[in-house]
Amino acid sequence: MPKTILIVDDHADIRRLLRMTLEFEDYEIFEVADGEAALRFLAERHADVVLLDVMMPGALNGLDVCRHIRAGGLQQGTHVLLLSARGQASDREAGLQAGADVYLVKPFSPLQLIDCLAELPALA
Repeated sequence: MPKTILIVDDHADIRRLLRMTLEFEDYEIFEVADGEAALRFLAERHADVVLLDVMMPGALNGLDVCRHIRAGGLQQGTHVLLLSARGQASDREAGLQAGADVYLVKPFSPLQLIDCLAELPALA
């Protein structure tokens, strides 16, 4: 059974690039454009992995969504990979404190993303 990945990014071109990177693997891929839509999706369906942009417009940024996922308990076993153009140590620390499993700094290579996913315990 394929693993489910939810891509959350406000830029359609980035969602498309992520989908193209992952579509040759055995994943079922879904996309939403903001944090609110991500939480609505996760309230109805389990995701094995959430690829989550940090900086998004709207009421919830990626850190907020990550905290909701971790605090809510509705997504037991879900891995969160934060994707951000902000790569300072303090940004990474904030992401990990919010509950992210991985913090990837944009731009990253498709191979780097595949490697990160392969290293996650439930996906290996």
